[in-house]
Amino acid sequence: MAPPNTSLTGRERTFKDGEIIVSKTDPQGKLVYVNDVFLDVSGFEEHELLGKPHSIIRHPEMPRCIFKLLWDTISSGNELFAYVNNRAKNGDNYWVLAHVTPNFDASGSSIIGYHSNRRVPERKALQAIEPLYKRLLAEEQKHGDRKAGLQASWAMLNAAVSQAGFDAYDRFIFSVING
Repeated sequence: MAPPNTSLTGRERTFKDGEIIVSKTDPQGKLVYVNDVFLDVSGFEEHELLGKPHSIIRHPEMPRCIFKLLWDTISSGNELFAYVNNRAKNGDNYWVLAHVTPNFDASGSSIIGYHSNRRVPERKALQAIEPLYKRLLAEEQKHGDRKAGLQASWAMLNAAVSQAGFDAYDRFIFSVING
């Protein structure tokens, strides 16, 4: 759910190294909390975000397979680190290194929501991630069927992680971070 009638500006926003974008969602991914850094960077007002799907900030240049990875991982009760390109309300973009975790009920048996902390990514890491994401997105777009495109990019992502010598996206991500 992108901001209505918002075209991409081609401008990238940044935020300070010490700042952390924080959001919390319900189990379906609808925003229930956003911090001031989130508001400042995204350009939205709090009332425009609360109750809306987190995907309201999804940038159209993000491959869908990364969100499949995200949802598969966190809905199974595990955490994930991922690079994400987001879209601000005015069409600017901003890259983040996201750490997304499930929140559990008091018994620890049911997921009651998700928590995400996002930091400024290392520029060096983005030099490796951006070309990969462009290839994944191109693979998704060359298929007439969205499901087939997602399956093809998913296979491509897993192959890229494996070819880099890793058994999981997180390990691959940390290798990119530590370069």
